[in-house]
Parts: sequence; C-alpha cells; structure tokens
Amino acid sequence: MISKNEIARYIDHTILAANATSDKVKQICTEAKEHHFASVCVNSCWTTLCAGELEGTDVAVCTVVGFPLGAMSSESKAFEAARAVKDGSDEIDMVINVGLLKEGRLDEVEHDIARVKQACGDKLLKVIIEACLLSDEEKEIACRLSVNAGADFVKTSTGFSTGGATEQDVALMRRVVGDSLGVKASGGVRSFETAEAMIEAGATRLGTSSGIAIIQGAASDVAY
Repeated sequence: MISKNEIARYIDHTILAANATSDKVKQICTEAKEHHFASVCVNSCWTTLCAGELEGTDVAVCTVVGFPLGAMSSESKAFEAARAVKDGSDEIDMVINVGLLKEGRLDEVEHDIARVKQACGDKLLKVIIEACLLSDEEKEIACRLSVNAGADFVKTSTGFSTGGATEQDVALMRRVVGDSLGVKASGGVRSFETAEAMIEAGATRLGTSSGIAIIQGAASDVAY
C-alpha cells in the first residue's frame, strides 16, 4: 500500500480549465511546492508564469500541446511544443490525432508524435491517446506508435472527452509498453482510493486537479 506522502510524487497537479486565472495558477504552484507534486500541468499561456513560480524547486512544469482535440497539424503541435520548452516547460503532454488513427493512417500518427518529440529535445513527452474513443486494438496500436516515435509516456485521457482513466486501460497500456515507457492515468482520478488503484494497475504518473483531496484521503467533485 502506498502512503499519501509517496503518492504526491505521482501527481501532475493540473489546471486546464478555460476560466483559469493567473491567481489560480499561482495557487496550484504554491500547493505543488508545498506537497512536492511531480509537476504542475497547464495550458501553454501559463508556462512562463509556472516556470518562474517553480524555479529552483523539485516540481516540473508540464504543458499540454494540441489540447484537447489533437486534430491540428503536426507543424502546429511541434511549434507549440518548442515554444513551451523555450518558455520553461520540462514536460509536454500532447494529444494524438484520433481521427487519423481510426482511419488507419498509422504512419501519419507516428510522424505526428515524432515531430513533437523532436521539438521537445531532451524534455519528457507524454502522448495522450484518448482511450475512451478507441477500441482495445486501437489503444494497443496507439501505444506501439508512441514507443516507435520515441515518446517517454503514454497517457489515458485529456479529461475533456467522453470518459477518463480506467484501471483496465492503464493495465492494457502498461502491458503494451512494458517497462520502456511511463503510463499516466488522467481524467476522473479524484480520490486516494482511485489513485492507488491506478498505480496498482501500472500507472507511474497521475493527472488530476484533485491532488490536495487525494493526499488528504478525501474525494473531490472536480471533473479532471
């Protein structure tokens, strides 16, 4: 059984709401520093702010790219990733092009991921496969493409689609990538019990806006 102190290092403390303000972003940075969360995960307009707030701490800056649909051009995603890294991001969470995957245009999906990884340089890349929109076969394909493209993590969900992380999806993703990549569970991870179950299923990172509730052993009604 994992302790509440140990689970903090799994958490990407997340604020991706459209109505997020600079004061709220600063607040989650303060919380992340206090509890030693793995990262703060934000939209790219907040990357510079978070980099300043977290400088000299053990908390990384994580920026989402192509979020939440993943349906923009590879060039746009790569540019956004490169700019986020320039602005101080340590980690990039990108969304795959789900439509291309479902059409079987696998070379294009892999190229999309590879372009973003190239733009990341030595920074971590997590690939959001949006598992709720995929069959199990498509989830496996998405994970293999992520491995081939040089990604560092696969991630279940944006938290903005039809569903979030499940233990079954985390276990499937872990089985496909083995020990070569991390697995991030996100979307609906709102309690300590759920977080613990995701880790037991194979998750090495948790994306959630409920980090404080989780480490306090409570439940949260926050959507992401």
